Amino acid sequence: MSEKHQRNGETEIDDADRNEDALEKPTGNDAVSASLEEQVCALEAKLAGKEKECRETLDKLLRVSAEFENYKKRAAREADEFRKYANQSLLKEMLSAIDHIELAIQAAAANGVPGANIGEGLHLTLKELVRIFEKFDVRPIAAAGQPFNPEYHEAMLREETETAPENTVVRELQKGYMIGKRLLRPALVVVSAAPASAQ
Repeated sequence: MSEKHQRNGETEIDDADRNEDALEKPTGNDAVSASLEEQVCALEAKLAGKEKECRETLDKLLRVSAEFENYKKRAAREADEFRKYANQSLLKEMLSAIDHIELAIQAAAANGVPGANIGEGLHLTLKELVRIFEKFDVRPIAAAGQPFNPEYHEAMLREETETAPENTVVRELQKGYMIGKRLLRPALVVVSAAPASAQ
């Protein structure tokens, strides 16, 4: 083989090696492209993580906001209840004044006490107290003639009678009162019972 041929063969082999190397090694542009692709993937992963974190934070914020709204409503309701019933113990104590005035009016009327001014003064005092109680939503409980209800009535006696059905309030010994929808004081009552002869 001639020297020229030998050199040509080597040159062909070198060219083939170079072509293989060129296929295996990325060119400068390919390396930059791969690096950019890796960076984009990394940024997309970071972005996805931040979006998830943002959604979780928003979800927590919405939950806290809803809980706070519920708390505000509950606090307003409790404050309203407190204002409505704050005077309950004072009003309950004042009921005895109404009881005494009512008894004094009844006694004056029954005994024919002279001096109509006393009776009239008691009536005016009672009327004013009742007005004050109504202002605070305190109202008497209807008892006489009503079926006995242990939620609102406290039975002191049972009385045999034929004029009223059994377990009916025949007399009221002391008025009961409600404050709003709450029981302030139960009515003390006499409840009807069937006559012994009927049993």
